[in-house]
Amino acid sequence: MKIAVLSDSHFKTSYTKEVLDFLKDLDATFVIHAGDLCCEENLALLEENNLPYVSVFGNNDSSLQRIAHKYNIKSEPYYFKKSDITFKLMHMPYYMSPDCDIVIYGHTHIFKSEYINNTLFLNPGEVCAREKPLIECVLLEVNDKEYIVDYYSKNINETIYRKERKNYERK
Repeated sequence: MKIAVLSDSHFKTSYTKEVLDFLKDLDATFVIHAGDLCCEENLALLEENNLPYVSVFGNNDSSLQRIAHKYNIKSEPYYFKKSDITFKLMHMPYYMSPDCDIVIYGHTHIFKSEYINNTLFLNPGEVCAREKPLIECVLLEVNDKEYIVDYYSKNINETIYRKERKNYERK
């Protein structure tokens, strides 16, 4: 299973579309957005991408509450199961307990990947390139033996994504 993981798009719809297309080309079959979409256009891009997705409200998403019924956007923390894996999705890193297999969060705009007490904690960084001139995202591959975290970053003035890989043996 390959999962596109992104967060903190803010109003950068062109970057959101670019990241979704990029990860779909890498065979992602599901999309997780950890909040701060900030505008309906970003939600529409998730919908139009034709992959199943889930997202959560971020601290800058109050204006999206009125249209939430049209999209798969949830309140945090949101628990769900995909195959045999239990996920906890949130924007704010307030619910960081290891009570599931994978915890995905955003808000900090900083990529982080750690495997602690049999739980993968993952922040994909920022799509919006607000804190630094990088568009960031993750392709998470889950198989029977391991979690493979491929972190991608691209300078906004370049065309090529850089890749860093972290492997975590599932226990």
